[in-house]
Parts: sequence; C-alpha cells; structure tokens
Amino acid sequence: MTPRAAPTLKGEKARIIVCEDDHDMRETLVEFVGMQGYAVEQAVDGASLRRLVPKVRPDLVLLDLNMPGEDGLSLARWLKSDHRCAILMLTAMGSLPDKVVGLEMGADDYLPKPFELAELRARIRAVLRRTMNPVVVNGRPPDRMRFGKCVFDLTERLLFDEAGNSLSLTAMEYDLLYVFATHPRRVLNRDQILELAHNRAWDPYDRSVDNRISRLRRKIEVDPAHPQVLRTVRGEGYIFEPDDL
Repeated sequence: MTPRAAPTLKGEKARIIVCEDDHDMRETLVEFVGMQGYAVEQAVDGASLRRLVPKVRPDLVLLDLNMPGEDGLSLARWLKSDHRCAILMLTAMGSLPDKVVGLEMGADDYLPKPFELAELRARIRAVLRRTMNPVVVNGRPPDRMRFGKCVFDLTERLLFDEAGNSLSLTAMEYDLLYVFATHPRRVLNRDQILELAHNRAWDPYDRSVDNRISRLRRKIEVDPAHPQVLRTVRGEGYIFEPDDL
C-alpha cells in the first residue's frame, strides 16, 4: 500500500534531486517524492547530476552510492564543497564501515536498500528540518535560509526566487538579510539594525533602513502590503519570522 502523502513545506517547496541509475527504482522514488509535495528532478548518473545541480540548486539530493562512472562518494564531496546541499545517501551496502565512510564524505543521512517508503519520507523530512530550519548555532546561521518565497544563500551572498533564479541584492540589502538571519524572532530597532549591519549609530532622520526593508519585502513576501516574514512591530522596530518545516 502506498504511504499517505505528508504535508508540504510552508512557503516554497523544497527542491530534491533523485540520482539513481536503476530505472525502476528512480521512477519509484521520483513519483513518491513528488507525492510528498516536493519539487523533484532526476539524474541517471554523476555526469547528469553535475549538469542538473547548478540549474536546480537543490535543497536535498537522494544519492545512490554505487553507480557506473563517478561514484556517490566523489559526488558527495563535490555537492558539499561546491553547492552545500543536503545529501541522503541510498545504498545496497548497509555495513557500518560503508555508513561511516558515507557520512564522513558529507552525507547528512544514510539509508540502506531495501527500505520502506514510509521510512524514506521520515528521513527526508528529518534531513530538511535539520538543514533548512533557520536556527542559529554557535552564533552562526546555516549556509542557506528561507525568507518567505525566496531562499537566501549567505555564503554566496545571493537571493533566489521560487524558480531558483538569482535576484539582485545591494550590499545594504545583503547586510540587512544577514542581520535578520542571525537574529530570528527578535525585535530589532533601527539603531540596533544599523549597528549590527554597519557598526554606526543611527541618524534619527535616516530612513534608509525602512526604504531597504520595503524593497526587500517586494522580493521575499507573498503579499508585500501585508508582510509576514519581515514584520513591523509598531513603536519598536522589525522582526524576522522564519517559517519552520
């Protein structure tokens, strides 16, 4: 019996690539992942995955360990070093040494074949919750965070829309997004925002923060006239309200 579809993510769908050389297994996984509400693409081997990743900018890759040509371990190193997406490694080799090697190469989780689809669903949700949830750890946010209908890549200093296209960001807009990313669910007044962003005191006649936040809202909010991500707290300042998985 096919497991019941899980709820979709809030806001933009997480993007997942299934990289599996076995045709029947790949088709099953692609269909199942799509049923869960995720945006899914497929790759048949390492070469097709390398072509697809820069276009899709996935949040997660379901990666077969043993494929003809380039193997999953080499691809995992590339994914982590160049693209920083999450990896759920799938393999028929379920021994402890294989699992350890996979995790050391950068895999976020490891699922030996054969597996139940219900377990795969739980593993996908757990990995995305760990890797996409905007939680600041040791004062540092994750490399990629969701801001409303967009994804903010802190390391590449880029903002991506729902289709994965990069949106232009000024230096000040990047600084503002970084400040909110590192201070989620905390009300910040203009003085604090400018101090955190530029280490300079706020001029009470300077409306640059308000203007730039208005421009950011037009990019990230579903309804900029009624912002839900960068909210105004009357008489106090602004607060970033991230969506959880």
